Amino acid sequence: MSRRWRIETALSSLLRERGIATLDELITILVMGKEPSLSQQVVEALLNNETYFFRDRTPFDMLRQTVLPRLTEVRGTSKRLRIWSAGCSTGQEAYSLAMMFAEDPLRWNGWSIDIVGSDVSENVVNRARSGIYTQFEVQRGLGVTQMIRWFEETDAGWRAIEALRKNVRFQVHNILEPPPHPGAGQFDIVLCRNVLLYLNADKKKLAFDRLASALAPDGLLMLGAGETVIGQTNKLVADREWRGLYRQERRDPVPPTERRAANG
Repeated sequence: MSRRWRIETALSSLLRERGIATLDELITILVMGKEPSLSQQVVEALLNNETYFFRDRTPFDMLRQTVLPRLTEVRGTSKRLRIWSAGCSTGQEAYSLAMMFAEDPLRWNGWSIDIVGSDVSENVVNRARSGIYTQFEVQRGLGVTQMIRWFEETDAGWRAIEALRKNVRFQVHNILEPPPHPGAGQFDIVLCRNVLLYLNADKKKLAFDRLASALAPDGLLMLGAGETVIGQTNKLVADREWRGLYRQERRDPVPPTERRAANG
């Protein structure tokens, strides 16, 4: 009953706009398939797009201080990293990653950093591409120095500067579908935080299968603090060294030569 009430609340504006009296009537219209655009509107209305820059700082600190330095060693030959922010909402997570690399230019000089942000909602992806945020949004998670350095005030709001926007590309994508392509090879890091919480067991298993297939042999998956692969999939296991990170299930560690071959 509680869940139905929440759904009705989330869809109330759409029901009024479309002149639909009840949730049951909406379901009937969707099942009949006479209004394809309505399905996407329902998805948009039900999504929880809560996000902000450097959300839950600890994961970003772990990436900056330990994970990325390790990856510079195993990717030193190719000097290329591929990162996927899955369920990126309005883009703050992807831009946070871009800022993290841009703020350490000496370490990443000469590297190719490919950051892909994706979300099932076309509306939020379009917002992410614009890089425009309200005063409230741009202040959440950013210090004054970062805000001034990476954003410029416009009539439309605070916009990420071009030097930041050009380092991230966004696309509409459903986590249950085959993963996006990073250009070549697979992703070294996939962030999929607080995206799978509302999926049932079957859909969650399929999502984990998709995420596992997106990872390089020694790639890492980061989930939200309340999420885990344990009991959900046999394709991924907890990383032995880093809490909250997961990797493909393998019997033996990936030899350095295989890492280079997979990501060269």
